[in-house]
Amino acid sequence: MNIKVNGESLEILDPLTIDGLLKRFNLDGTRVAIERNLEIVPKSNYSEINIADGDQIEIVHFIGGGNTNLKF
Repeated sequence: MNIKVNGESLEILDPLTIDGLLKRFNLDGTRVAIERNLEIVPKSNYSEINIADGDQIEIVHFIGGGNTNLKF
């Protein structure tokens, strides 16, 4: 399936949850905010929400002194 992560196309071969996507990129789920198809995803749902073909995911990573949109 094809998705977009922070505006970049990404092909996913295996089913993934939001939590699985974060693990794939070695990101700590407590230090990010996730938007899926223009809706904020609550942290408590990261392991429950399956990513679907065509999804647009935005990941904002919080760092000391601010935040940044990640490039993939």
